[in-house]
Amino acid sequence: MIKKLAASIGQYKKDSILTPVYVTFEVIMEIIIPILMAYLIDYGIEKNNLSYVLMIGLALLISAAIQLTFGTMAGRSAAVASSGFARNLRRDMYFNVQNFSFSNIDKFSTAGIITRLTTDVTNVQNAYQMIIRMAIRSPFMLIFCLIVSFRINAQLALIFLATIPVLGIGLWLITSHVHPVFRKVFKTYDRLNNVVQENLSAIRVVKSFNRESFEENKFGKISTEIFQDFSKAEKRIAYNMPLMQFCLYVCILLVSWLGAQQIVASNNNPAIGLSTGELMSLITYAMLILMSLMMLSMVFIMIIISRASAERISEILSEESDIKNPKNPLFSVKDGSISFENVTFSYARKTEKPVLDNISISIASGETVGIIGGIGSAKSSFVQLIPRLYDAQSGMVMVGGADVSDYDIESLRNQVAMVLQRNVLFSGTIKENLRWGDENASDEELVHACKLAQADSFIQEFPDKYDTYIEQGGSNVSGGQKQRLCIARALLKKPKILILDDSTSAVDTKTDALIRGAFREELPDMTKIIIAQRIASVMDADKIIVLDDGKINAIGTHDELLENCPIYQEVYESQNKGGHLHE
Repeated sequence: MIKKLAASIGQYKKDSILTPVYVTFEVIMEIIIPILMAYLIDYGIEKNNLSYVLMIGLALLISAAIQLTFGTMAGRSAAVASSGFARNLRRDMYFNVQNFSFSNIDKFSTAGIITRLTTDVTNVQNAYQMIIRMAIRSPFMLIFCLIVSFRINAQLALIFLATIPVLGIGLWLITSHVHPVFRKVFKTYDRLNNVVQENLSAIRVVKSFNRESFEENKFGKISTEIFQDFSKAEKRIAYNMPLMQFCLYVCILLVSWLGAQQIVASNNNPAIGLSTGELMSLITYAMLILMSLMMLSMVFIMIIISRASAERISEILSEESDIKNPKNPLFSVKDGSISFENVTFSYARKTEKPVLDNISISIASGETVGIIGGIGSAKSSFVQLIPRLYDAQSGMVMVGGADVSDYDIESLRNQVAMVLQRNVLFSGTIKENLRWGDENASDEELVHACKLAQADSFIQEFPDKYDTYIEQGGSNVSGGQKQRLCIARALLKKPKILILDDSTSAVDTKTDALIRGAFREELPDMTKIIIAQRIASVMDADKIIVLDDGKINAIGTHDELLENCPIYQEVYESQNKGGHLHE
């Protein structure tokens, strides 16, 4: 995990290395200052030596200035290193998510990925800054202070040494009880983000069903759970400060008491015993030692908090796409022909019943193929294998006479345009949304694609026409308008295969017929696969596939299926009685 995260340090290695160097010099100067103070008291103030006082005073000012300089430099480089590390982590996670296949994306919730990119990265950033600064400063301070304290007075320095095991055991007990709580907290954060995301994306549904109070209660329960878990963790962490203060005050009391006895016994003579200045420096070192231990405890606590976050980030970074390019990929798709040869597919690797079971079919280039089937018949799963959004568990899916797994993924998907059931529009103008299909498309090409998709007529009614701003998710256009814009966007790719996954469900039958008519006249060489609930949308297709429970029930033209396929007959009769076939 550490190796995986460290790879994101990248160009900020220099600042990450310089920070400990600056901190080391800062610590050295901080250690020197108490020694100079002892000299100032013992040989300057006690002996009324003004020139010595001025000399040591100047040395103190210089030392403090140097310490301040290195401290400032350490703080700046630590901030740059940690911020840059966080930036790279977010970038690396985001880029890796872009490479995920659909099966990889299925493993993580949207809310979970967002939490990892925000809260978890911030936790790791804070921990990293403390590690390269405080985690270096505190051990150095502890070691140097102990060395100097033993040189001044070994007996009194043993008091400092005795407190270290007490603090170490206390910190271990605290950290071992806190980490599991924080792991639970961040999983609860995922649930909270999921609730918020669902509520905001479906706010119209919430209001139309008057379920605001239900959503508020759901949010309140999860929020209270986070509060309780955090409170539990903070209560345990709170034991850290009293433990530190207890050890600090015990050390100062013992050093002061025993040190005073030695000063009296030696008559304040540093040559034969302990002096006032040395006692002052020992008390200062006691403060520094305990403060360094306190900082170490803060580092440990921050590491505990960030450890759960680091594990979650590492999950995203370590996830490899299930779908990869072959060693020597094909970059050209010959035509729009499609062939399924004994294809079996399931979303879960270990499942008794596959989603698609032993599918075999051939579709010639330029054919229009309709797909009909009930809910759960695997219509969408069938077409998602064509652009290799998923890989089949067994069998072979071929496009343009070659196995889809032999193609360069980008080249294959550039020749297969899909209009999904839940296609979305992005914030931006209509032009900007359309150019997702072809970023270099001219205005004339945009208009032509929209005319084919029967979208130009309503676009012309907008005051700003093609410069009309689309709100996030296309919330300011109707469902039918959104579908037609998505079809136009797909047409701009000029693909060899066009897949419409129930993407005319929100348009009226007349517009649906106009779209299909435009496809016949303008796009005769493009293979068109149309998934639909309405038989009217597929009745003039070259052939219609009837799927039932993941298997092909029947294949034929509209007239053939009306004679031979009971499922098709049942759907036709139910829709014909309801008037859905009238165009």
